[in-house]
Amino acid sequence: MTKIPVDGLAEAVCRELNAFADTTSANVKAAVRKAAGSVRKEIEVRAPRRTGRYAQSWKTRATKETSQSLEMTVYSPKRYMLTHLLEHGHAKRNGGRVEGREHIAPAERKGVAELEAAIERSLRHG
Repeated sequence: MTKIPVDGLAEAVCRELNAFADTTSANVKAAVRKAAGSVRKEIEVRAPRRTGRYAQSWKTRATKETSQSLEMTVYSPKRYMLTHLLEHGHAKRNGGRVEGREHIAPAERKGVAELEAAIERSLRHG
């Protein structure tokens, strides 16, 4: 237990809150990185495979990072033009339709749930 004089109480509280904020933001950033990686892996597993190049093309990237936040993007840099067609389906050249195969949306939902659980866990247990 540390004794703090009354005139130093505000400074001590600020110091502890800053330490908590730094620890929390580091834990949240780690959870965001981990969730982005699991979303990428889930998309690779669920993606349609003819040659396998589409499934293997998925990457993660830190889009925006500050001292308090991190934004990650899961994307396919070389096969981006196929994502919408494969996810939602498309019309065939000579009529008819190709049904979509959802592989991005379920991975995103699973990643969001995983991220929320990890953030809650880190806030409860430090």
